[in-house]
Amino acid sequence: MKFTLSWLKDYLDTQAPLAGITDRLTSVGLELEEVRDPAKDLAPFTVAYVVEARPHPNADRLRVCIVDTGSEKVQVVCGAPNARTGMKGVFAPAGSYIPGTKMDLKSGVIRGEQSNGMLCSERELGISDEHDGIIELPGDAAVGAPAAERLGLGDPVIDIAITPNRGDCLGVFGVARDLAAAGLGKLKPYDATPVKGAYASPIQWRRDLPKGEGGACPLVVGRQFRGLKNGASPDWMQRRLLAIGLRPISALVDITNYVTYDLGRPLHVFDAKKLKGGTLTMRFAKKGEKIAALDGKQYELDGDMTVIADAHGVHGIAGVMGGELTGCTAETTEMFVEVALFDPIRTAATGRKLGIESDARYRFERTVDPASALWGAEVAARLVLEICGGETSELSIAGEMPDTAREVALRGDRVATLGGVEVAVKEQAKILEALGFATKTRGKAIAATPPSWRPDINFEACLVEEILRIKGFDNIPVVPLERASSLPEMILTIGQRRESFARKVLAQRGMVEAVTWSFMAEGDAELFGGAPTELHLANPISADLSVMRPSILANLLAAAGRNADRGYADAALFEVGPVWRGDTPEGEEIVAAGIRAGRTGRRHWAEPPRDVDAFDAKADALTVLEACGAPVGNLVVTRDAPDWYHPGRSGVLRLGKTVLANFGEVHPRALKAMSVKGPAAGFEIYPHRAPQPRARAGKTRPLLTPSPFQPVARDFAFIVDADVPAETLLRAARGADKALISQVGVFDVYQGDGVADGKKSIAIAVTLQPRDRTLTDRDIEKVSSAIVAAVAKQTGGVLRG
Repeated sequence: MKFTLSWLKDYLDTQAPLAGITDRLTSVGLELEEVRDPAKDLAPFTVAYVVEARPHPNADRLRVCIVDTGSEKVQVVCGAPNARTGMKGVFAPAGSYIPGTKMDLKSGVIRGEQSNGMLCSERELGISDEHDGIIELPGDAAVGAPAAERLGLGDPVIDIAITPNRGDCLGVFGVARDLAAAGLGKLKPYDATPVKGAYASPIQWRRDLPKGEGGACPLVVGRQFRGLKNGASPDWMQRRLLAIGLRPISALVDITNYVTYDLGRPLHVFDAKKLKGGTLTMRFAKKGEKIAALDGKQYELDGDMTVIADAHGVHGIAGVMGGELTGCTAETTEMFVEVALFDPIRTAATGRKLGIESDARYRFERTVDPASALWGAEVAARLVLEICGGETSELSIAGEMPDTAREVALRGDRVATLGGVEVAVKEQAKILEALGFATKTRGKAIAATPPSWRPDINFEACLVEEILRIKGFDNIPVVPLERASSLPEMILTIGQRRESFARKVLAQRGMVEAVTWSFMAEGDAELFGGAPTELHLANPISADLSVMRPSILANLLAAAGRNADRGYADAALFEVGPVWRGDTPEGEEIVAAGIRAGRTGRRHWAEPPRDVDAFDAKADALTVLEACGAPVGNLVVTRDAPDWYHPGRSGVLRLGKTVLANFGEVHPRALKAMSVKGPAAGFEIYPHRAPQPRARAGKTRPLLTPSPFQPVARDFAFIVDADVPAETLLRAARGADKALISQVGVFDVYQGDGVADGKKSIAIAVTLQPRDRTLTDRDIEKVSSAIVAAVAKQTGGVLRG
């Protein structure tokens, strides 16, 4: 939000210096971005008189000018078509910094003629884009005087950051109101006295909105003007608009822009002669309707967008931008002004869908004062009649003013208990009243009614914040934070440390970390578990990011697909972040997810690459869980993976009934829907579900306890039913003697000749690691018999002959 110092003083009677004003802006929550003083930037630029302008002897389009700067006469080569003898312009001496071109001006020779400065256009001074000719100053301009002063550019420009809840400060008056409440001066009111209409408006408003959708435009006000002369706006208005970066166009258009920044009230003007049918209607667009907008582009509309239309079509996108067909021009003599209220969420959604950024949209999506629909029509009428002449009609109104009245209670001690500052109840009420609140003091409590321009005030804490920021955040005392103990607590929780472990481990395994949106398209979400209604966004930033993500895999798959489209078919991506499925009490859960797509490894003569598979994803998941402290030796693999995994090539890692991870190849249906060429294998790990580490009493056990005794390896081959998981057999063998058996693994699976139909052979390697003595043959036979018995009992397997 930009404005000039003199503009602010239209509404703030203050003697405070510029530095005092800017400091107070930040202290009341209107953060200062920049203060720019054009007079300082343009200090070297002066008013100059062109003593002589003769044609350049070596260039048809250039002139050699002798310029009187007030202190000396210098020669300047100028290419402007309006450079001539006897004119006055703006001169920049050699060595000056030219703000419009961001270049330092140097003396030089141009086509054989010396040039020692420049006669400047508006673009060179940075005040507009005009560069067809140099600036021409009136004949009474004093030669040698500062150019900035003569051009009215000596007014500092202040730029502040406005938070989304403070739409009331998107006008200069709102900023002045906050500063006045903070004690920096007295607020001067604007003139909203009703302007009497001379005739009934021949154009009337109509609202044609479906039942229950009246909030799209609850109230619209307008009035017609006739006998207008739409010339240039006054010099004072043009200077202010130029100072904040707006290009003056015509009086009627400039008035709408000025009121938008002056009072935070967007307006739109129609050329009344170009409207048909005598009625303007607020309605929803019809699918496929198009409009040629004021930005010179054509937009296709849909049925969720509010529009302004007459009998022949759409002439405005409500709250966003008007149409080119009915725009006001220099020939406009009859005008109809629109002053409406629009739904913030619908306005924002419309602007995002169409990709339109406008000052009107910026304000409507942050809410405007509902009362401004009425007083805005009066302010606009006064300016139009004053600048363009003519006469105006009576008001045309459709809809009703929304009821914004509500009472918020504030206990007198809450400013101290929530904010840390003691403020008397009487002073609290005074601050709120200065901000426009209506208050009633009831003992040590206040009942405050927020003004219509503050829809963000709904709770007691909101009132505390208002009092604190006006009182001054600097007044909050600095209080030391007492330690509960002499030893600091862990900064990171166990869960946060596990997230860090997951990132490090997956990066070590050759995967690349990705950071994707927490949203996705509804169609993609349906492929990965779906998103219930409560996870649909009311105001998405784009149509393809409309629901909270139920799985990270969809985003990673989309990223892998984009990589493949650019020639990088083999991807290994992971992300650690939240997902939302509606099946957890908190509504979200942290997941470490990853995707491997294409083929593994690089081209190598000794180890050819292969397609990724479920075992790659399983290895990733087990490695992460082990790093997170999960007892991977006790995990059970089941086949009930979610339906976005391949049903025969996926699994679930469980500890008891708790799911710690899903893994497997991605279902071909999901790959096809997301236009990703397979194969692709993924995993979803839930690090926070792993059991918490137990507190150990006494001495800490070492992580590594080497044994001085020789380990013994034995191989076994068992015949089991074909549907017996290898994991079940491994668990049975490992449990035969947990103290002596240190490692069990599968090294062969066989089906075919020598093995009956419906059976398979699983060969395992068992490592025995004694701790207190060397094993004898009898010890080894005893353990071997226990392994065979355990496998037979739990799987029905028998030793292969």
